[in-house]
Amino acid sequence: MTWAGDLLVVDVLDEDAGLADVEDTRGRTYQLPVEWLPGVREGAAYRIIPTGEGVTFTPDPAGARLLRERSKQTLLDFVDEHEER
Repeated sequence: MTWAGDLLVVDVLDEDAGLADVEDTRGRTYQLPVEWLPGVREGAAYRIIPTGEGVTFTPDPAGARLLRERSKQTLLDFVDEHEER
């Protein structure tokens, strides 16, 4: 799994279970422990940074907006492609 430079956005935060449902820039979803994500809240975005000791999740204030824009563009590309046929 190559995550270097990818973004994650927290979709759902389940504090009772201690898990966050996140989506990455490739549209994949995962559950991560909330203690891995500093300042975790729904809608927060994190840049994934591999280190020699594992992986660090660094808050990215603009990340959620970037991921939404990317998702909108993908949807627009799909709609355009579908309409041309």
